[in-house]
Amino acid sequence: MIKQVIQGFLLIATVLLMSCGTTETKSEERPNILFIMSDDHAYQAISAYSDHLIKTPNIDRLAHEGMLFTNASVTNSICAPSRATILTGKHTHINGKIDNITPFDTTQVTFPQLFQEAGYQTAMFGKLHFGNNPKGVDDFMILPGQGSYINPRFITATGDTTITGYVTDIITDLTLDWLDKKRDPEKPFLMMYLHKAPHRSWWPSPEKFKEFLAKKYPEPETLFDDYENRGSAAKEAAMTISDEMILSYDNKVLPDAVDQAGIVDDPRNRPYFENNEYPRINAAQSAEYYPLLDSIAEDFKRNWPTMTDKERISWKYQRYMQDYLGCISSVDDNVGRVLDYLDEHGLAENTLVVYTSDQGFYLGEHGWFDKRFIYQESFKTPLLIRWPNKIEPGITNDELVQNLDFAQTFLEAAQIEAPADMQGQSIMPLLRGNMADWDRNSVYYHYYEYPGAHMVKRHYGIVTKKYKLANFYYDVDEWELYDLEADPSEMNNVYGDPEYATTVAELKEELNSLRVEYKDSPALDRKYIEQYENRRK
Repeated sequence: MIKQVIQGFLLIATVLLMSCGTTETKSEERPNILFIMSDDHAYQAISAYSDHLIKTPNIDRLAHEGMLFTNASVTNSICAPSRATILTGKHTHINGKIDNITPFDTTQVTFPQLFQEAGYQTAMFGKLHFGNNPKGVDDFMILPGQGSYINPRFITATGDTTITGYVTDIITDLTLDWLDKKRDPEKPFLMMYLHKAPHRSWWPSPEKFKEFLAKKYPEPETLFDDYENRGSAAKEAAMTISDEMILSYDNKVLPDAVDQAGIVDDPRNRPYFENNEYPRINAAQSAEYYPLLDSIAEDFKRNWPTMTDKERISWKYQRYMQDYLGCISSVDDNVGRVLDYLDEHGLAENTLVVYTSDQGFYLGEHGWFDKRFIYQESFKTPLLIRWPNKIEPGITNDELVQNLDFAQTFLEAAQIEAPADMQGQSIMPLLRGNMADWDRNSVYYHYYEYPGAHMVKRHYGIVTKKYKLANFYYDVDEWELYDLEADPSEMNNVYGDPEYATTVAELKEELNSLRVEYKDSPALDRKYIEQYENRRK
């Protein structure tokens, strides 16, 4: 009898211990999320995609140890709308942030709020780009608007503060300080680590400025594109290296050098030059920067007046790449600092790490800088994800995924129920290698900010792995179709080619279905046009 009682107690104790163990294991399985996003980081400038411009060994680690997506894209290629889509898991016509001016609908639920409610510790450091009070974060320090590269000012819950140094290093310092001193080890965390770089005007740190000023880069094949076989949108866009890239603001040519060379330069040079990074430089920083600025000015004065138009474009392109890639190099160094911290403190194994950008960017392709178009360099964005023991390392995935999908993916990974009105599709099946559970064949895109900066016309479209169909509207009604297999550089619009008539009909039908699925419509197009025109009055 006593033996039976003892056995009963042991059985109950075993069940209780197993129950406790199960609960603890489930808690441990809720991963930390480290979301790393840069601003305007072109996938062409990550060596895991292509090493023809730069080596990025630390960002590449995420590809070697996780998954690299080659067909990741955005729904609206412009900064604030992209960020609103990421936070809400909804297209911009639903969350209200269709462009950089229209206000975000603050009633929208963001995924950090859901993480916070589910017991995660949440933090955000760096560039949010809209709103001064991010929702759902326990701790934050964010740049106001675009922010500054040098000695940046930050918005905090208790007021503004200015920190001396270089912005990419500072954002990383803040992130590491939080992980080291403020993180609650009893809770999983959601950390949003958001870089300003490499956004225009592409200011490198002093040491990167010096290093990259000595480098020379291959020119893209389409640098001198004449837009002959496309519609008016490409021809009228105002983001060419030749005409819209500003010598002082963008290429760091001292205004006096522009004057002395006898060049009638863009009048915006003076206010940009006087109100941007230069006045923020202290005496010690000036001693590092100005010898380099003087060398650029001397090279400009010596060569610019005798250059041909094409040579001037090439000169500006080299200056652009030196600064842009110098900024990228700092981002890569600092990503390495954070990944090393995770390794050294035993956090890497249970942390899902994402590296992405808020959109793609032109690095001279088609003669452009900036983004906005549905064309590949703008539409596609880098996406690298590492999750040890969940994602098989070294995998390349070519499925069509979007920034629309991030919120639902993170929520599923954290075992948090996603709201029914989110419009994305969790990419967890792809991360787990369950290709049979993925059924997306096309994605939807819609850009609104016209007339406006860079004058890229309003357009919406559908993209598959093989084709891209877009309708440019508002002041035109033009269609463009690109065969991405036959014409990956998108140089020839084949919309009017009879051989593609069946393809056009099929894509239009699917495009209309996507518009219905995502609750977009001609009525909404008119609504947002009216909002814009009323704003102009």
